[in-house]
Amino acid sequence: MDLVRALDGLDAHPWAGTTHAYGSAEDVPDVLRALTGDDGEAADEAVSELYGSVLHQGTVYAASADVAPFLARIAAAGHKSADLLRLLGDMAGSDDEYGVEPGTVRRAVAAQLPLMTPSLVEPDPAVRQAAVWAVAQTRVAGTVLPELLGRWDTEREPLVRAELLGAVAGLDPVAGDALAQAALGPEQPAHLRLAAVFARLDAGGAWDATHHRALLSTLPASPLGRERLDLDRAEPLCAVVELLLGRGTEADTAAAGDLLDAALRDERAEVRAEAVWAADRACQMSRSAPQRLLPALLPLVAAGDAAADAGGVLSLLGKLGPIAAQAAPALAGLADADDDDLADRALGVLALVAPDRAAPLLARDLGKRPRGLDAAAGFRAPQDVPFPFHPELLTAVRARLLEDDLTGNEPFQLTRLLRQWGGRSADALPELYELLARFPMPTAPAVAAIAAACPPEERRRAARVLRAQAPDGPLPVAEAHRELTGETDVLLARLAKELSGATGDATRAAQVAGRLGASATELVGALRGALSGADARDVSPVLDADVALADALWRITGDARTVVPVLDSVFARAAGERWFRWSAIRAARAAALLGPAGRPLVPRLEALLKDPEQVPAAVLALVAVAEEGALDHRSLAGLVLAAAEQEANALEACDALEVLGADALTTDHLRRLHDLAEGDRRVIRSGVENRIIVADELLRARVRAVVAASGQAP
Repeated sequence: MDLVRALDGLDAHPWAGTTHAYGSAEDVPDVLRALTGDDGEAADEAVSELYGSVLHQGTVYAASADVAPFLARIAAAGHKSADLLRLLGDMAGSDDEYGVEPGTVRRAVAAQLPLMTPSLVEPDPAVRQAAVWAVAQTRVAGTVLPELLGRWDTEREPLVRAELLGAVAGLDPVAGDALAQAALGPEQPAHLRLAAVFARLDAGGAWDATHHRALLSTLPASPLGRERLDLDRAEPLCAVVELLLGRGTEADTAAAGDLLDAALRDERAEVRAEAVWAADRACQMSRSAPQRLLPALLPLVAAGDAAADAGGVLSLLGKLGPIAAQAAPALAGLADADDDDLADRALGVLALVAPDRAAPLLARDLGKRPRGLDAAAGFRAPQDVPFPFHPELLTAVRARLLEDDLTGNEPFQLTRLLRQWGGRSADALPELYELLARFPMPTAPAVAAIAAACPPEERRRAARVLRAQAPDGPLPVAEAHRELTGETDVLLARLAKELSGATGDATRAAQVAGRLGASATELVGALRGALSGADARDVSPVLDADVALADALWRITGDARTVVPVLDSVFARAAGERWFRWSAIRAARAAALLGPAGRPLVPRLEALLKDPEQVPAAVLALVAVAEEGALDHRSLAGLVLAAAEQEANALEACDALEVLGADALTTDHLRRLHDLAEGDRRVIRSGVENRIIVADELLRARVRAVVAASGQAP
């Protein structure tokens, strides 16, 4: 293929009428010309631009299909062949398609097979490897598989041979398994041994000692994985562990544990680092993994091994939290190290694993331990367990509050500690009064919480300080004044201002007003006035504000004639819109408060039962508003259980099961609940990474409580 002819028809194509990740594809001709030009740097930049536009973060578009013939012709002409074949393969392998019929881009790439398959015999191994990847990703096994098998006996480059084995296994696992069985021996190149391990797993073969030895013999395997073109397996040890745990059998779970245990105890630091990464993933997938792996992980926390492994191990132990309590002595040793950064990281983990031991260490070096403070009272801290009180830590907090360099999250973290300790923080009130003007949002709630446990004279003083700051301060100051005194005048005035101003936060104001109940009657007009009109944009903040306003109006007035139409409107606007899913969930929670008065919303709530994420809130609302006897509780319990099993709002699903009652649980339901609580595979697998494991353990406790409350054995 002549490079000049590769761009035939480029200008005649209606590029402006097709789209990629950034809109119109009218820029594609210029990118392709740069790709085929004499400027090597511009050509490299063009490849990068194509990865950003026609394969943006793994998503393909209409322009991806249109550009495929040009890319194939340019590659066939011997220009940037390895890069472009890789790009064609990545496009064909994508199942994330936007604005095109499913399979459109893959078919467009497959149509270029006559141009791509000759590259399987190119002299350059990098081109051959990319060609193997590209043709295999088309998934046209009838055409591609014979070509790949035909290359097996003649290909001698280990990396290309490994790519061939992976490609064959992806198209025909049985054929891949047959090739793999002869490629596991120690005499085979490491690339090929690793590919053979994956091929056997892809074929569903039982894991045995041969596979165990073969994989361990390739470690450290990350350099090998990075040379392969399958990004999902760029970290081979982690990928193998995921595959084994994904099978869900006791034997495979044990095999994954044995692999990791051996790798964690390896004498080479780079192998241990890979193993820690894979162990982290295992602990997030398997409930038994932490206890299985802790004996091998704990020695890595020792100060002498800190430089090689402590970073990854510390991160993992922090995610485990109290599960890793036996690591406390080693963590305390690191937290006492001369290296401030290492000591801070270790203290941050110790605060999550054994907070009682962390408190005095945090007190000693409070200003120099930002990670430790964050784990004690910041974003990483447990939401429902206060950090232990320690007199020395109180003294350190008081001293720190007087420093001039308080910035960022530190005022919130320090005042949260004091607020959690309540009356035991009374000695810190003078510092808090002084801090209030500088940082009113975090300080006011702390003042109220602490002063509430103090003698009357101190309560009156705190009330005067808060009242003085409330008119011009943020809403939390007025809230704190009301919490401390029970008086509503300051807060009502502040809420009226928030609801009437264009820059006010109507959602937050409505939530606060709702908690006042009938005491906030004078705000009813302002709340109604803040509801969105017909010309409002349908965006999540608008829908969420309407829900909060409706919720407040119900709590204050009990007038369903206003509230039901508002919630009905939110449901209507959110229907079928993925991005408004949580607005509908919040509306369902508000509807549940209405009881029988919310009965007109039953059809809207029933429509939510199609989405697992929305099922728990919808069921809670339906039980509250529907006519007695109108609901099939057992059927709803099945939907709620399915939602929990899919990790869809699982904790609220437990609430729904409790409300549905023990009679709604069948023998099959109880069996599934038992699996949720006692199965090895974690139910919670996504969310904030540092909280996944703790959240899953919380779910286990909730599910066990549901089973116990049913009075039935699974």
